[in-house]
Amino acid sequence: MTRTRWVWLNCGLLYALFFGWYTSFGGPLTEQEIDQYLAHFEQRGIAPQQQRMLEQFMRADTGDDFAMVNVIDMHETPLQVDGVEPGESSSDVLGRYMQYMYPALFARASHPVFFGDAANRAMDLMNAPGMERWSQGALMRYRSRRDFFDITTNPAFSGSHDFKVAAMRKTIAFPLDPWMHLGDPRLLLGLALGLVAMGLSWRAAVRSSAVNPPDAVPQD
Repeated sequence: MTRTRWVWLNCGLLYALFFGWYTSFGGPLTEQEIDQYLAHFEQRGIAPQQQRMLEQFMRADTGDDFAMVNVIDMHETPLQVDGVEPGESSSDVLGRYMQYMYPALFARASHPVFFGDAANRAMDLMNAPGMERWSQGALMRYRSRRDFFDITTNPAFSGSHDFKVAAMRKTIAFPLDPWMHLGDPRLLLGLALGLVAMGLSWRAAVRSSAVNPPDAVPQD
């Protein structure tokens, strides 16, 4: 195998592995999966109205990835629930919550798309009294609704959820599907690997020409 083919083969393999991990191929949730998730929420004592909302979200599954918009208002001082140490800030307590969330998210190719602190009070508000103040905003990408519910129904999640309640005064979260953005890692990685492969192929061609120069053109 030539060096050029070896470069393109390895770049293609790397991209295929990433694409397979980052993309959902499981299709929409099945009836059996929906029943299992709903049974879990019922055992946890989730209110019937909340269960109906979650069921509607499951049954509208497209099988594709989606994004969750989150706006958060943090407590100035966290609520003193079990596990909160004296002197800890709300950000510290929220970090306890994310100690479970981040590994579970990244294992399922789910991650923040952007995150930032609020630069001002709400600058456009309509029919939403009491919603002027926010601390942070974020957009979280989930590989699929199946991954989302696998995370939220994990027993480890229920224990850490108390830290979220202790840290946040209020929050709003709603899903986007379909959604799009120009920074899809599958596109960016494909472009980057393509540039790397072309660069290495060009370098190999230059070296090969230097070692084995073409026959000289006869002079008149």
